[in-house]
Amino acid sequence: MDAAAYDASPVLIVGAGPTGLAAAMSLARAHIPVRLIDKAPQPNPYSRAIGIQARTLELLEQHRLIEPFLELGHRARVANLFSNGMRLAQLDFDPLHTRYPYLLFLDQSVTERLLTEHLATLGVKVERGVELMAFMQGSASVQATLRRADGRTEAMRPSYLIAADGAHSSIRHRLGLNFEGKTFEQTFLLADLHAETDWPDDEFQIFASGDGLVALFPMGHGRHRLIADHAVEPSGSAAPPATTAVPSLEQCKALIARRVRERVDVSDLAWSAYFHVNSRMVDRLRVGRIFLAGDAAHVHSPAGAQGMNTGIQEALNLGWKLARVIGGAAPDRLLDTYHTERHPIEREVLRQTGFITQMAEADHGPLKLLRERVMPVLAALGPLRDAARATISELAIQYRRSPLTLERVLDGGPRAGERAPDALVHVVDGPLGRAPGVGCIFDLHDPAFFSLFLLVPPLPVDGTPLDPAAKHAAPPDPEVEKLAAEVERLLPNAVRIWRVTDTSGDGGPALSESYGRTRPSFYLVRPDGYISARGRTGSDLHGLVRHCEAWFAVGGEIAEQATL
Repeated sequence: MDAAAYDASPVLIVGAGPTGLAAAMSLARAHIPVRLIDKAPQPNPYSRAIGIQARTLELLEQHRLIEPFLELGHRARVANLFSNGMRLAQLDFDPLHTRYPYLLFLDQSVTERLLTEHLATLGVKVERGVELMAFMQGSASVQATLRRADGRTEAMRPSYLIAADGAHSSIRHRLGLNFEGKTFEQTFLLADLHAETDWPDDEFQIFASGDGLVALFPMGHGRHRLIADHAVEPSGSAAPPATTAVPSLEQCKALIARRVRERVDVSDLAWSAYFHVNSRMVDRLRVGRIFLAGDAAHVHSPAGAQGMNTGIQEALNLGWKLARVIGGAAPDRLLDTYHTERHPIEREVLRQTGFITQMAEADHGPLKLLRERVMPVLAALGPLRDAARATISELAIQYRRSPLTLERVLDGGPRAGERAPDALVHVVDGPLGRAPGVGCIFDLHDPAFFSLFLLVPPLPVDGTPLDPAAKHAAPPDPEVEKLAAEVERLLPNAVRIWRVTDTSGDGGPALSESYGRTRPSFYLVRPDGYISARGRTGSDLHGLVRHCEAWFAVGGEIAEQATL
């Protein structure tokens, strides 16, 4: 996280899908040398993943990469679930407390292209046609053998290895890791085609019936993604499992005619494929100097559009931790928290997507009863709708039980371990000679650094109550400034300290709405946009110093033992 690249062996990332690209982006932004390889000579022009959730969009914004995604993607603000011709539930995303209250649909191939182009600005180029042939771990590095498309081999010693090489990961197989779970028996169909419908273009539809499941996702300009399970040919025979089989436009029309009781006229089939749904995950995300992420670590039903988003967020969770350890600034056990934090989330994603798939497909029994009788009642309850929105959008992801959290009670605001929301603030002072003025938390936070936000009260005006629109804040507290300087000493060139106060205006939610009303207080935001610690800028700041010393600074193990 220093301003100059570390003099260290590069991190080798295998697999240039969204997960591998995000891992490279996180590391390169922190000036960690990276090599990103993929055995495929060219990117796949077709894609299975199309949905980008609100939390992923927030993280892309913090990496200063959001504009091309919003320009090229298609926004869907409402989800509808039908069963046997009747709408059971409608979920709109507008109430989400985010700048992105929708699901953005964009071809995975375009997502990969945008990430690849951004990586090039950071000095990283994807090495295509390069395959990892062998590897062996050592005490200080990994011995790896690479082979290029022309047969030439290369030996290298990366400091760490990230396996982002997909569901059939050769690295996972060679490590002998358990990949436990179950394989759903049915075949799924994917198709990109043109569809004329009577539905608004910002809504997507899911249809459940005794024949099976069909979903239609708008991609903009009449294009739609069709997903269907229990795929059968028009003749009634089961769809062949061979990967070379390709669904036809006639088959897509037949599926829609049987399962969708609304007008849908489809044409212009651009791409189609079959695939089998698995629900599996590894039991360990770290094996020494090797980490697994994305489909190499877990595969599951496409329900809820969670897979690609989960992989990207895993990569960003791991990237900043590797940067701290590679830079010699944090203890090795910081890397163990990658598994501690992400494995429970993966397990929950598998549980939820598997249950949703089975319930949507049920043609009899309790699950069908739950879908058609119980779900409409539950969907009418506001708190449950709010929970569903937050879960699907991944805004509810949190690490509250992580050892990297320091939680102190404040009057409102996000807890340690939760995402740091955006807010409009008046900057009193900040790093890099930042002049006072109005800004947003997302604009101030740089994902190559920690951000320490000191929330201070505005000055009273003529003895009246504090004015949220005040342009000045109370003078600095010497004790607070002393402890903030200690945090900066513990995290040299890795933390940016901002003194901010309340303001009013457009451009984001109020600071008190997002971060509560306790003044003065502090929030330490990790590079991946989650709150590591919060508290009052009094005695709680001493705890913050010890927390940083134990986990994020040199000699962390010794510091932790001293506090036991």
